[in-house]
Amino acid sequence: MNAHPYVTLARRTVERYLAGEALPGGAEIDPRSELWSVKRACFVSIKTLPGDLRGCIGTVVPLRPSLDVEIIENAISSSTRDPRFPPMTSSELSGVSFSVDVLGVPESVGDSASLDPKKWGIIVSKGALRGVLLPDLEGVDTVAEQIGIAARKAGIYDIAGISIERFAVTRYKE
Repeated sequence: MNAHPYVTLARRTVERYLAGEALPGGAEIDPRSELWSVKRACFVSIKTLPGDLRGCIGTVVPLRPSLDVEIIENAISSSTRDPRFPPMTSSELSGVSFSVDVLGVPESVGDSASLDPKKWGIIVSKGALRGVLLPDLEGVDTVAEQIGIAARKAGIYDIAGISIERFAVTRYKE
């Protein structure tokens, strides 16, 4: 089975980046160039084959001119700049899988009743602090867990007065 072009682009980007080669472009991966003409935020996640996180970096609003450039930049960051892990090496590539989560536009929520950790990702904010958590993550089963994890990621330890936004995700996996 062939991987989706977004995932193929993420993997090929990391392969080439780690080898010191020219980075791919979206049209090279899939010539249906209209796929690459949209501006969308995304996360690129890398996991070991047993399922442990190896890197995950992304954007909640698009920062680049098109989705292909967003995927390329986030794939490089996920593989080499995630502060939780040392930079990847080429020798690791056969033992990892890639996924790309393409985000919808975040929307404010009035209360946690409109959240579902399996369906919605969240952004928790308080002052200048902001934490993000993607949806449908193993071990995150309740809204309270999802809010708590996102808040801790942001350094928010008192959730009184937080703002919450939710966003939909379309996940593409190898």
